[in-house]
Amino acid sequence: MKAYKFLKDDLRSGSGDEPPWSIGKKRTIKGKLALCQRGYHSSPSFYDALGYAAGNVACIVEITEPTERQNDKYVSHSCTIVSAVSAEKILRTWGCDCAERALKQAKITNEQSWNAIKIARLYNEGKATKEELSAAGSAAESAAWSAARSAAGSAEWSAAGSAAESAAWSAAESVARSAETEWQKLHLEELINAELKREETK
Repeated sequence: MKAYKFLKDDLRSGSGDEPPWSIGKKRTIKGKLALCQRGYHSSPSFYDALGYAAGNVACIVEITEPTERQNDKYVSHSCTIVSAVSAEKILRTWGCDCAERALKQAKITNEQSWNAIKIARLYNEGKATKEELSAAGSAAESAAWSAARSAAGSAEWSAAGSAAESAAWSAAESVARSAETEWQKLHLEELINAELKREETK
């Protein structure tokens, strides 16, 4: 069956001491398998695999029917790398796209937040430095917290800050997961598949 995983930049797995993988070469392990302990691990989507990524190489794999599985992870006796591509720039682009979409939906207009995404895109194309990227991110974070403090009221912020932060993140996570996860999954798959096709035509 088809599945997905990420490898390190040298095509090694995130754990274990096996040699680098080769495209088209099947690996098999005998004996009992256990999630996160023994066997070849993969995921049902690139999005799911990203949570376990040890590197930037995105792979489409062919595996035997998993003996164990959870929502975002499989473990199987065999695995073959069908195709692979470095997704370092793709992941940055995807991150920017997701952030930009979130800002639009939340109707965030402060200049620092939008500028942070702009600088991140320029950095991805080699047109901005790490220092510029860091500065833009810090400015965006500062602006976001300033807005939050203002909304909460200066007198109440000190006492309620910790609780407000926890509640805000919980609410944001819940909304993001329910409303955006499917779009993020599909968009990441589209970006990586497009790059795989470009590599195939070279």
